[in-house]
Amino acid sequence: MTGAAGTPALEVEGLCKSFRAVQALDHVALSLHYGQVTALLGDNGAGKSTLVKCISGVYAPDAGVVKVDGTVQAVASPEAARSLGIETVHQTLAVIDPLDVVENLFLNREHTRGGRLGAWLGVLDKKRMRAESGDILGRLDIRIPSLRRSMSALSGGQRQAVAIGRAAAWGQQIVLLDEPAAALGVEQAARVLDLIRSLRDAGVAVLLITHNMDRVTDVCDRAVVLRQGRKTAEVDVGEVTKDDLVGYITGARTGDPGPEAERTGSSP
Repeated sequence: MTGAAGTPALEVEGLCKSFRAVQALDHVALSLHYGQVTALLGDNGAGKSTLVKCISGVYAPDAGVVKVDGTVQAVASPEAARSLGIETVHQTLAVIDPLDVVENLFLNREHTRGGRLGAWLGVLDKKRMRAESGDILGRLDIRIPSLRRSMSALSGGQRQAVAIGRAAAWGQQIVLLDEPAAALGVEQAARVLDLIRSLRDAGVAVLLITHNMDRVTDVCDRAVVLRQGRKTAEVDVGEVTKDDLVGYITGARTGDPGPEAERTGSSP
């Protein structure tokens, strides 16, 4: 965890993104804080996944800025985002089924041996990666039958856990989770929520996209609501009910869009 005391881990100000005639994001402002889980809520098409993809370097925003620890950053690619400490678990898991657990955990970050020649030849240090993988999964209390097992042989919950474990291992500052418990059973979803709590307790800033209000009230500290590409509410989860949150999402209830919206002129 870095940055001055009180400085948000990540801020977006005035973020805009359009796809031809569709305005997916309209001057959206958002801040994430270390040791907090922020829920990003909204109906389908509200702009949630688009916002995450702009922050994580998948999309280039049309306008607006992204700050990490108070400094404006150009997040031109997923690699650039990762170099800034931003790790993302997208709704479609970026895991490769034929590879085993270790290979997925170290995807594009493999350790090599044999010095520069070994690195050039791509000689992997599998022993070191297996040892570090065990440490990573153990620290997060992720139970996988065998590190040598291919991803295709794992359950949906185990696959999600590996994807989140990879984000947790490398994203020591900011982790973005887009529906990480979607399509999982009750027990598997509970394990994912435990992982999110572990990240929060470790001081990581977490953004969670979910449609499940029980999960919001279980693990989230704050909630930001998008509607038709605009931020319409920002609330402390402990001060509202599930019905309040649903009302913000549907537009039946209006809320404070937050101080950032006033600065960027995005209040509705």
